[in-house]
Amino acid sequence: MTASILSTESQDYPWWAGNARLIDMSGRLLGAHVAHAGLIMFWAGSITLLELTRFDIGFSMPEQHLLLLPNLARLGWGIGAGGTVLDTYPFFVIAMLHLVASAVLGAGGLFHVLRGPAVLKQGDGRSPLFHYDWSNPKQLGFILGQHLIILGFAAALFVLKAMKFGGLYDPSIENVRLITAPTIDPLTIFGYVFGFNHGQWTPLGMASVNTLEDVVGGHLLISVLLIVGGTWHILTEPFDWVKKRVTFSGDAVLSYSLAGVALAAFCSAYFVAFNTTVYPTVFYGSDRLLFVIVQVLFGVLFLGGHTWHALRSRARNGEILPYDRMSAALAGFTMLIVLAASVGLLTMDAIA
Repeated sequence: MTASILSTESQDYPWWAGNARLIDMSGRLLGAHVAHAGLIMFWAGSITLLELTRFDIGFSMPEQHLLLLPNLARLGWGIGAGGTVLDTYPFFVIAMLHLVASAVLGAGGLFHVLRGPAVLKQGDGRSPLFHYDWSNPKQLGFILGQHLIILGFAAALFVLKAMKFGGLYDPSIENVRLITAPTIDPLTIFGYVFGFNHGQWTPLGMASVNTLEDVVGGHLLISVLLIVGGTWHILTEPFDWVKKRVTFSGDAVLSYSLAGVALAAFCSAYFVAFNTTVYPTVFYGSDRLLFVIVQVLFGVLFLGGHTWHALRSRARNGEILPYDRMSAALAGFTMLIVLAASVGLLTMDAIA
């Protein structure tokens, strides 16, 4: 059957429809959202511990086909001259912090599923402020603003780590150093978007950045923009021209989010492939094909999800397109291909 995206009466979605069954139950949907974040944290913490148990300090990280430890190493944790690992204890601490965070997020997800109000606007205190009203642009803008501010603070934490708390690994001097004078010139930073590296055009665009001052300065400016933008979205509502051109629905919001994740995956693949300042060779090796392919595969997967949900949001009469076995089969088949390809590439790389 066809179910209206704003309906609170039709909840007879099949089990494989996933969170679509929670589209009118903002409290339950928030619980699923928080629990999903917990799963991501658990994956990061557990895989870091797994890599730490097999890590041999006598061999380089590229030789050991590591995935997460290089990300911690480039942040300067436990690293000395030449990229030598001096202390693995910071890796252990970070892994445990992720596991503790996953437990907290998991408990939060269970609370919203078992004890919290099924619909946030029916709850007490500040709960109604975070109710998902898919047809209310101002309410969606308020929730967007919260997310942007959190991302802004995350970028600010990276800047503080680089400037005050240990610094970053700089491949140009092959050692860890504090970034005391980040670039704050907006023309220099945003010139990378248009392919200009300090006035010189390059087809690599942002991936051509070769100084940590520019990297940290870019995060500083982005942090300010995110916090200011988030505050603006909380205090205001979308302009009329935005309301006329942007679809406000559950599927539309999900499609926008998936597009953003896909873009991040493609940008990450581009950086991994060509940039050795952000992804030092000593930690990632000179052959990054495996990293690139996995990022591209996930980017394609998320882009497919964006397209599918965008088409559903554009269905006639403002209604959700009917779920059918063909669409579910295509989505599942695509995911299996991506997962199989990723596992196959990881296996081949491990054997090699």
